[in-house]
Amino acid sequence: MNKPVKNKVTEAASCSSTQPEDSNFVLTKGPVLLKEPATSIHYGVEITDNYAWLRAQNWKEVLQDGKVLPEPIKKHLHAENRYTARVFKNTKSLQAQILAELKGRIKEDDSSIALPDGAFDYFTKYTEGQEHPVFCRRSRDTAAEEILLDGNLTAKKYKFCDIGAVVQSPNHKNIAWSCDTEGSEFYTIRIRDTAKGKDARQKIEMSDGSIVWAKDCKSFYYVAIDESHRPHSVRRHIIGSKQEDEIVYREQDDTYFVDLTQTQSGDYAVISVGGHTNTQEWLVDLNAVDTKIQLITARRDNILYESSHHSDRLFILTNSDALDFKIVMTPLNALDAKNWVDYIPHKHGVMILSMQVLKNHLVRLELENGTPRIVVHSLLDAQEHSITFDEEAFDLDLIDGFEFDTHLIYFRFSSLAKPQETYAYDLETRERTLFKRCDIPSGHKPEHYITKRLFAKADDGELVPISLIYHCKTPLDGTAPCLLYAYGAYGYASPPAFEAEPLSLIDRGFIYAIAHVRGGTEKGRTWYEQGKLNNKINTFTDFIACSKYLSAHQYTREGLIVAQGVSAGGMLMGAVANIAPHLFAGIIADVPFVDVLNTILDAELPLTPPEWLEWGNPVLDFEAFNYIRSYSPYDNIKPQAYPAIMALGGLSDPRVTYWEPAKWVAKLRSTMTGGGPVLLKTNMSAGHGGASGRFERLDDVALTYAFAIAAVNAKRFTQ
Repeated sequence: MNKPVKNKVTEAASCSSTQPEDSNFVLTKGPVLLKEPATSIHYGVEITDNYAWLRAQNWKEVLQDGKVLPEPIKKHLHAENRYTARVFKNTKSLQAQILAELKGRIKEDDSSIALPDGAFDYFTKYTEGQEHPVFCRRSRDTAAEEILLDGNLTAKKYKFCDIGAVVQSPNHKNIAWSCDTEGSEFYTIRIRDTAKGKDARQKIEMSDGSIVWAKDCKSFYYVAIDESHRPHSVRRHIIGSKQEDEIVYREQDDTYFVDLTQTQSGDYAVISVGGHTNTQEWLVDLNAVDTKIQLITARRDNILYESSHHSDRLFILTNSDALDFKIVMTPLNALDAKNWVDYIPHKHGVMILSMQVLKNHLVRLELENGTPRIVVHSLLDAQEHSITFDEEAFDLDLIDGFEFDTHLIYFRFSSLAKPQETYAYDLETRERTLFKRCDIPSGHKPEHYITKRLFAKADDGELVPISLIYHCKTPLDGTAPCLLYAYGAYGYASPPAFEAEPLSLIDRGFIYAIAHVRGGTEKGRTWYEQGKLNNKINTFTDFIACSKYLSAHQYTREGLIVAQGVSAGGMLMGAVANIAPHLFAGIIADVPFVDVLNTILDAELPLTPPEWLEWGNPVLDFEAFNYIRSYSPYDNIKPQAYPAIMALGGLSDPRVTYWEPAKWVAKLRSTMTGGGPVLLKTNMSAGHGGASGRFERLDDVALTYAFAIAAVNAKRFTQ
């Protein structure tokens, strides 16, 4: 790559607005970014990137310390931030009002449910006015409460602070805790004596934050990350030892990432190595003195599995000969797949999302046609019953507990209109006890809102689920604006769960909708397979079909829809902006993966090798190269009118690097023939997840909602 040249950025003088003040946007010219063509050739195809210089040559160092960002790039990102502030000048009071609403829905003095573990109940809490969680425990005998780690005290030292994990040792005398202070997801692990409340001098850098203690409490296991931000090995740290940590497992293939978990039984750690299409796991006996690992079964193409221990056997959730997953069983002394026996058989269209294995019960979370249920299976007599709710669209989530010999499980329920409720459930008596209901301090009446599950017909005849909510007073005559959200990648389902934040739009007359497009698993594993690799176009056309359906059925109309997506969902936003810009008043692309072709061609980037399993490998496969090139948002920007676009990025983001949204915005402005404005805001001290504080992060939410309102107002004015 050519070196960036200084003084590439100039800020054009503001021009007077031609729109009425109530349109909210102040129309000015954005930063002018000079072009420096960088050309590469692949399969004889010449690709020119005028803004490649925005990728700093020292980008790895930038991830860990934003201060080393080259000055010309820093100058441009600051110029973009100032431009965005100018465009939103007239919305300051609106943003302040929305921000007050958002904060008013957060219970400032709040706590999670307390989960039992031996002599203690462990929980987190927030205190009034504070940004970060406080990690606590309470004696089950005396009810005496103690603070293990105060995230607010830790955060005082840093601009960004994310506590990754706080894990108690089996004897409860220590905690190992991890923290990211840049937003780059490089976590540092420390060990704290719970009696003294002090950390040991030793600390472990370059971790992904995951921690599993050995049973003797003298050591723990963790995942190490290399300089390219790839979790590549599991290591064992002996408390107090000055010797280099032992490498328990090292993965040599960059297309696979390493993960570490603990079985509910507490007897084993599970090293899981895999990508999006296959898995390989090893068991680590946490009772053993040595670190010998035991392979479960070798990786096979397109076979995923995850293991849970029970007595002298494993239960394994897998898609082997089971598109939507099944649960098999195998003895500990015969782990290989040839010995697996079906325990919960496969049922097409019923996706088994997860399972919990307890001493006397196996509990699984299923999804059928977008509707979840919890199924309880007795390991004593094989009897089953289900836990479900009488709602049209809702979300269920199993909570991982600490105890194995228990008849209690914990789960969360919410719907688009009903705030989250947390239940304890007795697996034997089937008694459901409400432990906690999310409180909305400013007030919320679910009966004032209407929720629906709709189905839009895609281009190929598939029915795409849509979950939506609107205020009971909102007219359904095509005049209501709509915020339409989607993700559609990696097999992740977008649950129709309660979110307090969109109420600021819903109460202003917006329809809020979730398009469950292909690429997720809302309709089973097939739904995912039809939205990846050479089927990726289905994700985009599904979203467009949902937009047209909502317009045709008078929920909104074309030109009054604001589309929103995050990360891979941001790629979806870039694609539909190119394909059907007329449908949208605005597009919100949060940390958007929009420079797809350049990123997936670059094996040096942190996530690229594993991503080949999701998108295809354009380095070795000409067909994949051509297909990605056909939809990559950055490569398909056209000389046409675009809707208003708001892009958000994070300087230390290792997943979607800061230059992707920056390049995308620059190219849009230089190519488009009308529409806009096109805006970029880069958080200079955060990464993929944005600001770390629970209140601080709301500033961007208020900004994007003000953008949605302004975009709709501007569109109404021009129609």
